[in-house]
Amino acid sequence: MEVKIAPGWKKSLENEFKQDYFKDLVQFLKNEKDSKQVIYPPGSFFFNAFNLTDIEKVKVVIIGQDPYHGPNQAHGLSFSVQKGIQAPPSLANIYKEIQNDLGISNSKTNGDLTYWAEQGVLLLNATLTVRAGQPNSHAGIGWQRFTDKVIQVLNEQCEHLVFMLWGNFAKEKGAHIDARKHLILKAAHPSPFSVEKGFYGCKHFSKANEYLVSHGKLPIDWMIKEKTA
Repeated sequence: MEVKIAPGWKKSLENEFKQDYFKDLVQFLKNEKDSKQVIYPPGSFFFNAFNLTDIEKVKVVIIGQDPYHGPNQAHGLSFSVQKGIQAPPSLANIYKEIQNDLGISNSKTNGDLTYWAEQGVLLLNATLTVRAGQPNSHAGIGWQRFTDKVIQVLNEQCEHLVFMLWGNFAKEKGAHIDARKHLILKAAHPSPFSVEKGFYGCKHFSKANEYLVSHGKLPIDWMIKEKTA
């Protein structure tokens, strides 16, 4: 499998694609396909987050766990679903916090976050694929190591990024980010099971924009709009 990924990311991660673990990961995915397993997202969307937000464009990083495992949902962006699909519960709660924080009202009938990605929000899942109907089924095949490297590269090569770490999983994933170079925002996960435990009221979206502006960057427009590309 030739990795089709934006040029900046390809340069920054080229050595990773040569590693044995990544070759094993590719072979695993081929075996899944050969055995007629349904995998989400479709292959053309595996690196969608990277292709929409090349490394030099990244301003904000939102870390998710793994893709949605139902049909017509996942398209390679954490928390996002394909055009025409209603926002799942966690994303609906994110919209509520944006409303409370910034007064921006997003329709739950549109869960496609492509517009955020185009502005510089890297919507990064720790695992980039999943078997249909089996959450976390690809968590142990090598994606975690790959996305650890992605976070390391962002931490080392970029400055003044905002990392939004929601829930214990994301906090552990971002444990080595340099708080002297970047803004690290932590809160409970927006899942219905934990949203009342510190996600509501976190004001991460206004805090992110204040930080970006203070470092000479354009703020993110958190209103959901039709994708422009």
